[in-house]
Amino acid sequence: MGNHSCRQLSGEELSKLAAATYFSKKEIKLWYKHFLKDCPSGRLSKQEFETIYRQVFPSGDPGKFSGFVFNVFDADHSGTITFDEFIIALSVTSRGNLDEKLDWAFSLYDIDKDGKITKEEMTNIVKAIFDMVGNQLAENSESPESRVNLIFTLMDANHDGFVTNDEFVQGAKKDPWIVHALAMDLAGMPGS
Repeated sequence: MGNHSCRQLSGEELSKLAAATYFSKKEIKLWYKHFLKDCPSGRLSKQEFETIYRQVFPSGDPGKFSGFVFNVFDADHSGTITFDEFIIALSVTSRGNLDEKLDWAFSLYDIDKDGKITKEEMTNIVKAIFDMVGNQLAENSESPESRVNLIFTLMDANHDGFVTNDEFVQGAKKDPWIVHALAMDLAGMPGS
């Protein structure tokens, strides 16, 4: 599907994206129009992506967190997000089923993409979330580290010091608090 230099998506591209996402062709056309308005080049840079987050979280610093999310959206690791990458990731984060959302969230937390989440990786993301939302998330002046310790205790079933995709999914399904604690409702695109 690649780079859309023209202003319109072809019928074939629309059909492919409708089949690959939970969006209708009409919705995809609308998202494409908004996407091109925000980035006429047809590719969203890390900086442009961060700007979107800054509009949604004006009181915090979303720089780090938006960078982590950008890396998951940028499926081919080209350094920019194409419309195809954007709409496919948005489909999962906004309309995917729980398993799809948890897989997506796992890839967000697994920063080095080695198939497991270390305590350090989880702390990096949770700190970035705390920075982004300011005091809205912290209860009883809780620290990112204390939250991660608690989540890790609940998720690391075999106590080997890291969380696999399976442990992540099982842990999140077993304890709904984890989903909230991981702030996965913030992991999606703003406005989704």
